[in-house]
Amino acid sequence: MKSLKELYKIGKGPSSSHTMGPNKAAQLFAERHPEAASFEVTLYGSLAATGKGHMTDVAVSEPLSGIAPVTICWEPSIFLPFHPNGMTFKSFDADKKETDAWTCYSVGGGALSEGEGHDLSDSGEVYAMNTLTRIMDWCERTGRNYWEYVGLCEDPDIWDYLQEIWQAMQASVQRGLETEGRLPGPLNLSRKAAIYHVKANGYLPNLRSRGLVFSYALAVSEENAAGGIIVTAPTCGSSGVLPAVLYHLSRGHQFSDTKILHALATAGLIGNIVKQNASISGADVGCQGEVGVASAMASAAACQLFGGSPSQIEYAAEMALEHHLGMTCDPICGLVQIPCIERNAFAATRALDSDIYATFSDGKHRVSFDHVVEVMKQTGKDLPSLYKETSAGGLAAGYTKRRFFR
Repeated sequence: MKSLKELYKIGKGPSSSHTMGPNKAAQLFAERHPEAASFEVTLYGSLAATGKGHMTDVAVSEPLSGIAPVTICWEPSIFLPFHPNGMTFKSFDADKKETDAWTCYSVGGGALSEGEGHDLSDSGEVYAMNTLTRIMDWCERTGRNYWEYVGLCEDPDIWDYLQEIWQAMQASVQRGLETEGRLPGPLNLSRKAAIYHVKANGYLPNLRSRGLVFSYALAVSEENAAGGIIVTAPTCGSSGVLPAVLYHLSRGHQFSDTKILHALATAGLIGNIVKQNASISGADVGCQGEVGVASAMASAAACQLFGGSPSQIEYAAEMALEHHLGMTCDPICGLVQIPCIERNAFAATRALDSDIYATFSDGKHRVSFDHVVEVMKQTGKDLPSLYKETSAGGLAAGYTKRRFFR
């Protein structure tokens, strides 16, 4: 597995796979061809189907248009073999002769690949073990915890990097709580985080806690939907879950920054395992790979903060992911708004529930986290493309029919 620096990334929303990834690919192609007279970019599958709602055309045009004119071609019905988020860049000289063509894939969380075994990243493999079962066995043999395994595998500056990630997460929560008004796009959706935060503080303690978690998750998800700066955890579309849980626990239980960074490391390890062995791309496996994985990451972080053993932490992550199995990705109008924003809020509270359930147990259970990851991958492959970030089925299709044909 690669470094957590490849999982946690600070950047602009609303989509890591539809904006951050394509933007990075366009930057790489622009660097190769500063002399080009024109460019053509063809977006395939999910990138084309929901690209306008995700502002993919803007993401790929920005790095190239400073050099030469850019033509965007949309091919939503063509799915390239390796991944639904395929794109082909072409450069042309002054005589309109093609000088280069490059096909790559945005595989989730802002990561790029040229195909099987050809990931494009800034780091090599840094983790020798890539299943939670093996890492948990190591923890039990050595008396260490998951965050300590992260510390042994990563460069020493990983803690400074995670401090930057934690600061960015807190900032996204705070901006989201302070900002009101309408989100961009044709849905005319109003921000709710500030209202939820005010209402939560007016409830009795047992309801206040739940309301605050809702407000924190909404704050980050709304910032993401508006194209604000967030942290992929593991993606933009699921960026509200982990910050909501950590922000709530850091303030409600006075956990130190050091403990929060250790929890971030454990959460990152969970996300990394899924990214390595399955997928965190909604276009590839549905929303179970985004919000489901984010919930598993957050539940593991919470369980560690409350003193969970390695087996209890594994159990918490397993439950959170298991109970998101089969979740489709069918964003209305191709926007990261409905049902994405509310899903972040509910997934954050489900993460806390998974932590409590696991903490009450002795950590023993029948289905391992690694097995659930395998099942999630297969379930995602079995889902029709209608339900994998194409806005062609499910909630997206139903909303369109009600809105335009009633």
